[in-house]
Formats: sequence, structure tokens, C-alpha cells
Amino acid sequence: MTDTHAETALDTAPLSWCHDVVPTVSRSFAVTIRLLDAPMSDYICVGYLLCRVPDTVEDAGHIPPREKARLLRQYDGVLDPTDETTVEAFLDAVERWIPDDGDDDDDWTVVRETARIVEAFEGFDEEVRAAMRPPVRELVVGMAEFVERGRDDTGLRLDTREELDQYCYVVAGTVGHLITNLVTLDADPETERYLRARAEGFGNLLQLVNVAKDVHTDYHEEDNIYVPREWLGEDVPQDRLLADEHRDGTRRALRRVIGHARSFRADAHEYLERCARTAQLSLAPFGLPYLLALATLRELEGNLDDVLSGTSVKVSREEVHELMTALTAAPFDPTVLDRLERTVEAER
Repeated sequence: MTDTHAETALDTAPLSWCHDVVPTVSRSFAVTIRLLDAPMSDYICVGYLLCRVPDTVEDAGHIPPREKARLLRQYDGVLDPTDETTVEAFLDAVERWIPDDGDDDDDWTVVRETARIVEAFEGFDEEVRAAMRPPVRELVVGMAEFVERGRDDTGLRLDTREELDQYCYVVAGTVGHLITNLVTLDADPETERYLRARAEGFGNLLQLVNVAKDVHTDYHEEDNIYVPREWLGEDVPQDRLLADEHRDGTRRALRRVIGHARSFRADAHEYLERCARTAQLSLAPFGLPYLLALATLRELEGNLDDVLSGTSVKVSREEVHELMTALTAAPFDPTVLDRLERTVEAER
């Protein structure tokens, strides 16, 4: 991206706070932002936090579904330039639901400081805001609609692969379109079409990795089950998917989630290569999450029992460092991604 869209009189205080807070809620995404040059790093940083606010509300197990949906729609009103809802009104409504303290206090700090995030967003020029606003709002409204599908006595339960795909689009495919909108601000129509056709695949791959690796946490901490009921089959009651007696059936279902994630690999690969060429980026900012997703899938396939028992399955720090070094060591080269993918697969 050129400097055409850089702000000349941007208030840096809210923006600086946004950059400071991201590492407290996502160390991995903080790495992505650090690897980007300004102003793209600013746009992605603020865009991430705009999405983190509703994600925290949606994940909150202590907020009743109807109230979650109301808060999400109110937050959408804050982002809608034609709506009179103020950020102060949203903060007043969400205040009673913010825990006093806890392991997720950093996430709720982001919610408490929604006004700073919105102020940083409003500091961007109108073309940038117009590029960011639609996918963020689609994410928020989509989350509200999924929340409204649930029952008052349980979290979210997905029945079919189609519902899983729809959910992945809402929470991650929209983020792919957010990145695409920003990368293509100065791009030609053919490039935009190419990237837009593959943006959802990139987001879906990353989200399906989360579905597989976080199945234990999602169930016990958020009461959400994203493994489709139809993939568990009649022998595994969805609310008992983590029970010892159903391990075989749940393993089979998780392998289907992993296989489904891999089905988006080609789109994600092509998306990353064109993004790097289009915006004159290195492969590192978005290539690293992609390669770590592939490495995580590799680890999950060999450690499904650990996943089901709640043991964290992670890629080693050494491998992360090696991938980072390889991605940042040289200028853009389309063969680098192919080579690193083979390296990741060879670690099996």
C-alpha cells in the first residue's frame, strides 16, 4: 500500500494505546502487527480490537444469550454512522457484565476501553473507515444472530457442517474480507476479485484450527460446542462429546474438522502470495499465522487424546522461531511459502 491513505494529523494517543494493549490479549496477533509497516499496521491493529470487543461479549458464559445479542446489536449501532447509538451508551449497558477480576481481565479491559478503540478508528480517513466498517459490522451482526439461535440454558450448539461453515465465515471469513479491503485500497479490480474469492478460505482455515484445538476449553469455559452434531453421529450425544466412553467417536469427528480445515489450504496459500505482491508486504505478517495453523493441525492429528483431556497442544518455540526467521530473512519470493509448507509437513 502506498502512503496515500496515511493520516497527516492523526491523534496518536488512542492509536498508541491500541498497539500497547494487543499483546495482552493476543501475543500471536501482536507479532503479525509488528511485522507490518504503518499505516497498515495501524489499520490491522484497530480492526483486530474492533472485532475483539464483540468476541469477548460473545464468549462470556455468564451473560444470558438474549442480553449478549442485545449488547452486540448495540455495539453494531456504535459502528453504524447512520445510527445515533453512542459508545457511551454501549459502555453503560455492558458495565454490569464486566467481571471484577479474573483470568480474562485483559479481554474485558479492551471492552472497558471501547471508546479509545473507536476514537482510533475515527482518526483514519474516510476511505479506510469505509473499507473496515462493513466486514466488522458483518461479524458483529452475525455473532448476534448465532447467539439468538441458542437456548437460555446452554451455549451455542452447531448441528451441521453448513452451520459450522457459516459460523467460521462470521467470525473469521469476515476478517479475511477486512484484510482484503485494506490490501486492495489501491489495487486493480482483477486483483481485488482474485483475493476476495480466496479471503474466506484463509479465515476459515485459521478458525477451524481453533475449533479443533479448543474443543475442551470451548465446552468447559464457554459451554459452546462447534463440532457439528452430524459429525459426532448418533452414538455420541453432543453434550457428552468429551466423555471417556465416547472418545472414539469424538476422535473421528475431530479428524473431520481437521480434514475440513485442510480443504481450505490451497485458497489460503494463493491468498497469501497475492496479498504479499499486491500490498508490497513480506509474507511474514500473515504467512506466519498460516504456517503455524498447518503446524498446529500436524500436532493435533498426533495428539487428539491430549486435546480431549484439555492438555494444550502447541507448536514448539523453536519451530516458531525458525519459521519467523525464514519468512523475514529475504525479500518476497513465492517459492518460500511452498518450501516452508513442506518443512512443516516433514516435522510429522
